[in-house]
Amino acid sequence: MAEKRVRTSAATASPSEPPASVVDGVEPSSDEALASALPAMTTESLTDQLGANLTVAVELPATVHEKPEDEQAVALVETAVDPGVVHAEQLGTTVIEFDHDELHAVAVAPERDDEPETEIPPLPATEGVYSRRDMLDGVHQGPESAAMLTADRLITPSRRGRAAPEGWWPAFVYAITFHLVNLGDSAKVRARKELDARIATAFEGGARFVPVLTRKGGVGKTTITTLLGMALASVRDDRVIAIDANPDRGTLSERVARQTRATVRDVVNRAASIQGFTDFTSLVSRDETRLDILASDTDPMLSEAFDENDYNVVADLAARYYSIVLTDCGTGIVHSVMRATLQRADALVIVSGGSVDEARLASETLTWLEANGYGELVRESIVAINTATQGTNLVKLEEIEAHFASRVRQIVRMPYDEQLAAGSVISWKDLKPLTRQSSRELAALVVEGMSVRRGV
Repeated sequence: MAEKRVRTSAATASPSEPPASVVDGVEPSSDEALASALPAMTTESLTDQLGANLTVAVELPATVHEKPEDEQAVALVETAVDPGVVHAEQLGTTVIEFDHDELHAVAVAPERDDEPETEIPPLPATEGVYSRRDMLDGVHQGPESAAMLTADRLITPSRRGRAAPEGWWPAFVYAITFHLVNLGDSAKVRARKELDARIATAFEGGARFVPVLTRKGGVGKTTITTLLGMALASVRDDRVIAIDANPDRGTLSERVARQTRATVRDVVNRAASIQGFTDFTSLVSRDETRLDILASDTDPMLSEAFDENDYNVVADLAARYYSIVLTDCGTGIVHSVMRATLQRADALVIVSGGSVDEARLASETLTWLEANGYGELVRESIVAINTATQGTNLVKLEEIEAHFASRVRQIVRMPYDEQLAAGSVISWKDLKPLTRQSSRELAALVVEGMSVRRGV
């Protein structure tokens, strides 16, 4: 390192004296003297005298950083704050107090009281109460409770086997093996039990009303109502009733063995005296499936008198004692009872025949219902296509089903049955298996659509 040493002389050199040389240790007094004192050197000669490697070190004073006023205003005491980085040295709570005079933020650590942790005392031992796991582990602290007498504990597994299977082959194997081999129910039996479970679904919140209607007579509306009621009553544990609300002399009561001459008019007249289910059942007829039928007025001079108010009286009484109330509506959709029927409806069944005009009228019925504020009821309704009507063999039923599938929830095709075509009393057990199956499918679909009450 080469250091520059300067020695100042008290007297200045006279002009007559020769210029002082730098090597004499005397500093020239002016720039001209310095230039004359320095020998003329070239780059090569300077390199030869000083050497190939020359290092010059210059010691500079440290830079003093002055904090701007805006930075000092947001700085903590003795610690600069970087707003982009937050360092948390330890978990805790820091309280920031602002001094309004100097606008400085001061970090003050809250005082902590060294409180001991609260210990939760163990629950006291309860004598005489223990679980089955304790008993299996050999822990006995007292007498057993009645809840310990479970079927798993008391019944031997070998004697608590499954119920006897249904179906000829599973039943045969079960019998010849002395009840040692249980193959379970056949596929057909399992399907039947599953359908029964769908039909037997319990309701909450009161009775459900299901009107069955159409705009054209002769398509089997009354027959479909009877089959639906029989399918429901034969499976469900609660009560099912079908009311003939046709103001023009309905024939619903002729589909079962009639046990009384009472009609809806008698129910209206005796409404104040009906105090219980026994009083009400004296006015209805019951068939072998436990379906109750309430007949319409038989006197042509009085049939028109059954109006909206009369239906509400009958419906209120039926809702007290029955879980499902089917209503066989009259032909058409603009008679006096229709409004009260639709206001109470929780589900809806539209009956259509298999001909072109019958299908078109059924579709127009849906249109009328939508235009009168029953659009949601239409979307959840079911169309029953009666294939026993004339002209069914000439019509593409698949196209009719495709049309209604775009408007309603489900479609059920009801097959032809000679017993139904006779127009007399219907015996449920004598119907064809396909007819009973279709009726049961219709019943299951109706029940599935009534899980939530919609009517008033």
